[in-house]
Amino acid sequence: MPEDIIHENPLFGGKISSTFPGRFQDISNIREVPDHQEVFADPSRDESLIFELLEYKPDVADNGSATWFLQDLAREQDAEGCVVIEQSGVLEAPGLIYRNAPAVVSTAVGQMTISKGRQGREAQNLVKVYLANLRLKGVETDVLITAYEPIVINPLSESADTVGAGAAVPAAQAGCKPMDDVFKLAVTSFKVHDWSLF
Repeated sequence: MPEDIIHENPLFGGKISSTFPGRFQDISNIREVPDHQEVFADPSRDESLIFELLEYKPDVADNGSATWFLQDLAREQDAEGCVVIEQSGVLEAPGLIYRNAPAVVSTAVGQMTISKGRQGREAQNLVKVYLANLRLKGVETDVLITAYEPIVINPLSESADTVGAGAAVPAAQAGCKPMDDVFKLAVTSFKVHDWSLF
């Protein structure tokens, strides 16, 4: 079983960091990932954690921004049946203030069916998606932290070869930290060490 030891992980050349389990391996160099993204995955569970730096969207209100980005993600991935399960209000992120500009964070949790890579609709998996939007207004950047947790693996999906088809094994049953806890830890431990990155 992969290690579930928690440690601080350097992101974007160490200019940012976040804490999450070591079972999530950096796969940014393995698959084609844009420069503004870092992707970590636990292939044995088909779970992933993505950190993404985007240009700040001033036309998206702070309240509900995580939900907006979740729905935008569903459109980008041609997902079906995107349902928002819960969303948070807007919280200040005092550790992320730059030049006295406030930083805020909001979160949303949804469920959708998506395909991996170039697989078609016939191979869609049902996943739970956790998304946090950290709005770094001082550097005009929207940071997205997104976590994917499979609920049901389609037998035609490439994930079925590794994880197995059908209902995903609960994390606790597999001896792993549950994805909602991994997500909360990654968001609350997010630090900027070098603001020149933005």
